[in-house]
Amino acid sequence: MRTHAESVHEQFDPQGQAYLSSAVHAQGPELAYAERLVAQTLPATATALDVGCGAGHLSFRLCRLLSRVVALDPSAGMLATVAREAAARGLQSLATHQGSVESLPFADETYDLVATRYSAHHWSRMDAALAQMRRVTRAGGVLLLIDSLAPEEPLIDTHLQAIELLRDRSHVRNRSPSEWQRLLAAAGFEIVEHQRWPTRIDFASWIERMRTTTERVAAIRALQLMAPLEVQQALALEPDGSFVLHTGLFWARRAG
Repeated sequence: MRTHAESVHEQFDPQGQAYLSSAVHAQGPELAYAERLVAQTLPATATALDVGCGAGHLSFRLCRLLSRVVALDPSAGMLATVAREAAARGLQSLATHQGSVESLPFADETYDLVATRYSAHHWSRMDAALAQMRRVTRAGGVLLLIDSLAPEEPLIDTHLQAIELLRDRSHVRNRSPSEWQRLLAAAGFEIVEHQRWPTRIDFASWIERMRTTTERVAAIRALQLMAPLEVQQALALEPDGSFVLHTGLFWARRAG
């Protein structure tokens, strides 16, 4: 039996290149929107931490705007991919650091911006993670959180979480907008802005990227096909298993 942390490492360590080339991760309206928010809010001398950086797509964007960006991830394989790509792009302001969001290896109030994209649904101790992110954010600094959203409706949410877990055993939970509002407020962040976008998930590349086993793929398809009409409509389920998730963006200031 593996711990959750071991499952995360096993899933993502060999997959850096797959995530670097993934259209879902490399593109998206939330990236352009985040760039605008950062450019409008922070000076070019500001510093940023990208927590759970994955293949580094958000870090690469932040490097265009800020003086220093640290890309942190528990996966050494992902960080190696980020470092290689940063060197290829000539991004000298980007540094990588291996570590966990639940125990950030930085001093209090180190960064003007603490960000994360498509990572939070893997965190098993959300309260600790958000507390750590607030701790390393400077007074008056900002949090940028981007992740797949859960539906507010329990019926749809249950099906989506089951599908996500079958595809990726390191999945913990997508949170709904109302859950994020409660979690961020409890952690000491004041939400300034919240946006959301539909994101089409191509089934074939989605399961290939995570190397989902044939048995689990069959279970996902069975669950999709037996889902009530309300679920199929809400997820915009297509005949090949492709569907629509919603990506949420939260822009928040550190309170106090």
